[in-house]
Amino acid sequence: MGIKFWKRRSEPSDLQPENWPERLVWWSIVLTYPVWLTGGLYVVGSVLGWLLLGCLIVMILARMDHPDEYDEIVISPVIWLWIIGMVFMEVALIGGHVDFNLGTGMIIKSTIGWAKGWAGLALYPLAGCLKIRTGIISRAVCMVGLHTLIIVPFLLITPSLHLPEILYVSPLRAVGGPGDSFFDVPLYEIDHTTGDLRWRLFTPWGPALGFVGNVYFMICLQEENRNWKILGMAGAIVMCFICKSRLAQVCIILIPAVTTLIGRIRRPVTLIGLGMVSYLGGILAPMLLTAASNFWEDFKGARADSTRVRFALKRIAYRRWEEEAPIWGHGIVESGPHLVEFMPIGSHHTWAGVLFVKGIVGFFALVVPMAATIIDLILRASNPRYQLGKVGLSMIVILLMYTFGENLEILVYLYWPGMIIMGMALQEKKAPLSSSPAPLESV
Repeated sequence: MGIKFWKRRSEPSDLQPENWPERLVWWSIVLTYPVWLTGGLYVVGSVLGWLLLGCLIVMILARMDHPDEYDEIVISPVIWLWIIGMVFMEVALIGGHVDFNLGTGMIIKSTIGWAKGWAGLALYPLAGCLKIRTGIISRAVCMVGLHTLIIVPFLLITPSLHLPEILYVSPLRAVGGPGDSFFDVPLYEIDHTTGDLRWRLFTPWGPALGFVGNVYFMICLQEENRNWKILGMAGAIVMCFICKSRLAQVCIILIPAVTTLIGRIRRPVTLIGLGMVSYLGGILAPMLLTAASNFWEDFKGARADSTRVRFALKRIAYRRWEEEAPIWGHGIVESGPHLVEFMPIGSHHTWAGVLFVKGIVGFFALVVPMAATIIDLILRASNPRYQLGKVGLSMIVILLMYTFGENLEILVYLYWPGMIIMGMALQEKKAPLSSSPAPLESV
């Protein structure tokens, strides 16, 4: 049977996985908190993409042996761009290592890092070719939202009980990774710039939780069971606010509005409304520009020290890329000076990080598939015959927004459910005009 890209509203509440890809995805999401307690989320998220690739290879081989029993697997050209782009990331990695004589051992170590990070940006959209129902992902994410609502009240009182910020660091740290924060179990943390309490739950730092919360919120909007949908959305909103990330709070309002507008762009009422807004915008332009400028200054001033460090890191990365390694980059990250509190150069900003580490080759290896994905999903989101266009578009817009505040490759082990949904949207076949499936609720 072919992949179903939409589900009737009569879908039972006891939704369960039906095949191995669905089981892998389902349990990897549902067991987020238990796996977090073992410090194994980084391991699971890094390995799962390759396991799903193995499932896809098995499906392809099975079809070669029994072509009449299995559906043809056709991979979207945009997904091929992600695959090619991430291969070029590895090429740039090797080029940078060779340029700076970093040695074979370091190339092997960095390639393992590529397999756990950048490769996931291609592997998870590719998993959208598998027989995985969107309902499996949305229900599992909603369950994580429920678990969040249960655990957060206990974590909120831990500072009052004078419990330690970090409960423990998992022994799985021995497998290697970016740092202890990817394997520890934190109860809370104190922002060193403001002294405020914030929570990061199963993520390595606060803004990463906001990133995941935004991805989960958009996925929860696709859930058809009303009770699960409310619980999942509530859990995602809690994630975005307890992390105290400014970008997370802006995105959770902005992204649904943008995707809804694009989804309705072909409607006459929307076009008339946009025309009126454009007219009023021209009249009120000075006032709106002043308000936008004030908002941006307030946004930066909310955590001024953090903003200063982020901008300094970006400037250093751009300058050193341009002067020292414009083609292949430096190959590896380097610790920054005291000015940026010794944080790695190129961190906290995907584009600055790509240019510094992978050079202009790595930059185009990322910008080309991202641009193609945005164009493709805008067209799909504005066409009612695609059921997943809007949610797919929301995922790539979230990724684009967070390229200016995070490094996408280092967090893909957390937001991968959104990448699979994006892959499904890119693979979705246009519904025939004669069919009338019950539509998903609009984003």
